[in-house]
Amino acid sequence: MKKKNNDTTIWFNIITIFPEMFRTITDYGIIGQAVKKKIININFFNPRNFSKNKYKSIDDRPYGGGPGMLMSAEPLYLAIQQAKSISKNAIVIYLSPQGKVFQQNNIKQLITRKKIIFICGRYEGIDQRIIDNQVDEEWSIGSYILTGGELAAMVMIDSISRLVPGVIKTKKSIEEDSFSNNLLDYPSYTRPQIIRKMLVPKVLLSGNHNQIRLWRLKQSLGNTWIKRPDLLKKKH
Repeated sequence: MKKKNNDTTIWFNIITIFPEMFRTITDYGIIGQAVKKKIININFFNPRNFSKNKYKSIDDRPYGGGPGMLMSAEPLYLAIQQAKSISKNAIVIYLSPQGKVFQQNNIKQLITRKKIIFICGRYEGIDQRIIDNQVDEEWSIGSYILTGGELAAMVMIDSISRLVPGVIKTKKSIEEDSFSNNLLDYPSYTRPQIIRKMLVPKVLLSGNHNQIRLWRLKQSLGNTWIKRPDLLKKKH
């Protein structure tokens, strides 16, 4: 029996005034290949196309004064409705420094949603009425400010997509990634054995898989203890 394509396919609908920026992931690398194979579907909705202003402007000054401009509610609302019309029951995510911080253990939760609408804000943000009435969740990729939500959306799409079945062929590679077990990765080496008098650790050349596994675990624990000791607390 032929497997249905929608069993594992994930849909990303992106609301952005700069859809061209996403060619970084749609046209290249592993994610680009997954898009070509239709394991991942990425669609774009430009609020400018929904602006009723003759200049297609999508921003305005905030009520009460203050610096900068805000993205207007109406074009965003119409773009969201269009995105929802092709992805029923999609979760709407606004990428914002006020959101909860995106981490590796959040990915499996988001994959189960299958359909995600990302709102990429610009300027000083978006009209609060959109957040109150259209946004399901706010997410952040870190405690810093970006010029727009596009880069944050690309980071989340890349992280989520690589765990979608069929995107990365080697399952073991995913299972041993950093953060998959709250440990940082161990050091890795490739040919040649000696380069500029620097050697590959002998244990990796021994062929003894038990010793190699133990060495890698020790290195992983050591790296985590030195660089990210906070991760070790999560293992208790």
